[in-house]
Amino acid sequence: MKDSTRAGTGRGRPAPRPFVLWREVLAAYAAPALTAGAAGVATGQRDLAVAALTSIAGTSAVVALVVGAWLRHGGRPRRWTTVLPKAAVTAVLVLAATAAAALLGWFAAQWPPAHTLLPAVVRPERLRIDLPLSAALATTVVSLRWRSTVAAQRP
Repeated sequence: MKDSTRAGTGRGRPAPRPFVLWREVLAAYAAPALTAGAAGVATGQRDLAVAALTSIAGTSAVVALVVGAWLRHGGRPRRWTTVLPKAAVTAVLVLAATAAAALLGWFAAQWPPAHTLLPAVVRPERLRIDLPLSAALATTVVSLRWRSTVAAQRP
């Protein structure tokens, strides 16, 4: 058995897995796809089951990719992301990502139906909720995971 104190945690806890962006993106897609998809199937909401695999999981994966890549900044974290408390960094990033996703969701629900020939079965108003919620959850998980690996690497 590996001694966790030698891994740098010092509290008897095992060291966190290293932050590998592609794994974080995969988890960000799979988690909401499976949970929201299962909820959609279990409750008979076909639109939720479809959204789980498209807008919900897709948004989560894209946000995880963007936020994770931005946090890593080429392998060198930005100073404020490591100096401020974990909760403050997470809150700032969640607010920024959620606001951007809410604007995109509002635009996607308003503009395409009025200016394109979308079929009547497409319901883009769901994007007003799916995008910001998915962005908030993915940003929270990725920023907390990233910060826990950065904290474990510090001497």
